[in-house]
Amino acid sequence: MKNADMPFSLAPELQRDCIELADWPLCKVLLMNDSQYPWFILVPREAGLKEIIDLCETQQVTLLRESAKLSKLLQQVFNPDKLNVAALGNMVPQLHIHHIARFKTDAAWPAPVWGKLPAVPYSDEQITSLKAYF
Repeated sequence: MKNADMPFSLAPELQRDCIELADWPLCKVLLMNDSQYPWFILVPREAGLKEIIDLCETQQVTLLRESAKLSKLLQQVFNPDKLNVAALGNMVPQLHIHHIARFKTDAAWPAPVWGKLPAVPYSDEQITSLKAYF
């Protein structure tokens, strides 16, 4: 359950593993720093959230809209075979929603991407290029 007295901060794991791309009306947009997969994460900028149901109804609608916006962007930019969208949180309890563009040719297909291979960080040029979409 969210705590109105706590300021928002990004979970340490997300700070360590991701690159901040943008702040949308509700969510921070992150890029997982693994260039093997177009892997983006939305994190609502509210303290203490663990579940989507911890958001008020208006925020839930905004989250859905931002998720759809990101999904459409991934389809347009990457043309994936499949979009994986998931809010798991077993390792990082802070509410965050993964959006991963998957390809039949990617290194992990058809298995989940988590822990399959060591991460391959993005170059500065790749990050600059991706930031242009946000």
